[in-house]
Amino acid sequence: MQFTRADATSRTTVLPQIVNAILSRHNMILLGLRGQAKSRILRSLVRFLDEWMPAVAGCEIHDTPYKPICRRCRERLSEVGDALPIRFLHREARYVEKLATPDVTIADMIGDVDPIRAAKGGLYLSDELTIHYGLLPRANRGIFAINELPDLAGKIQVGLFNILQEGDVQIKGYPIRLPPDVVTVFSANPEDYTARGKIITPLKDRIGSEIRTHYPATLEEGMAITQQEAWLERGEGTPLNIPLFVAEVVEAVAFAARKDPRVDKRSGVSQRLSIACLENTVSNAARRTLLLKEKAVVPRVGDIYAAIPSLTGKFELNTRGSCAERTTSLAS
Repeated sequence: MQFTRADATSRTTVLPQIVNAILSRHNMILLGLRGQAKSRILRSLVRFLDEWMPAVAGCEIHDTPYKPICRRCRERLSEVGDALPIRFLHREARYVEKLATPDVTIADMIGDVDPIRAAKGGLYLSDELTIHYGLLPRANRGIFAINELPDLAGKIQVGLFNILQEGDVQIKGYPIRLPPDVVTVFSANPEDYTARGKIITPLKDRIGSEIRTHYPATLEEGMAITQQEAWLERGEGTPLNIPLFVAEVVEAVAFAARKDPRVDKRSGVSQRLSIACLENTVSNAARRTLLLKEKAVVPRVGDIYAAIPSLTGKFELNTRGSCAERTTSLAS
């Protein structure tokens, strides 16, 4: 099992915990500061799914042709039997992701009544066939991810209880149970999760595994991640040679910021700082190469100073506490 941005330390901390959660059939939450590849890890989980999966053609929730759970598919199966049309879904289509924002409604997540569908089909609003499924039922037989869970309104979090505990979806006032086959995963900032307390306690209790991510532990790990993620191959036909000391200085900026008492530790210093800084450094060197018609792009230390616009805005200063406390902190 390998993730694109997993460093050597995470292979002994984060990845074993994720493997254990999967083997335990747990819904999980990844807690970590910004720029710790939480979303990348969640999206990489599709690698554990079969590459192709049969589903009933035209079904909104990718129902299985062997034992469908929605009424429409059950009726079609009883009518046509083995002639039921099917399609094959790639595993990438079985991952549904939603960024939690305060304006998300229960209809977006679970579903609602569709009066237009009722009118066109000549159905009563009490008919199950008038249901418009939300994102979570549409992730049936796949993975449903919610990013920044603390930003989801409390009443919407309540709507997730049955999914996590009983494994069923209850839509509107319909007396039906839709037992979806879905793995629910979340991401959150630990500051939001603990201090601001926006994840309601009953929901926290229903999440099987809580996994803490982290920044690279060593300069070498950080450099490997940065060079892997940064856009360095510009396709200009001019070779690129990044001296080791330049890469070390770029990465050391992030490490120094994470240790500096003047930088807010609760906000964190994203790995994107190093990535953007290296990209800007290489771009400035490439611009000089074009102007001077040099044969290779070789960044210098002076190019790092030209990358300052990529650093501003990537971290927040610590403004908490009294002026005397901050002065003491800076002096130390």
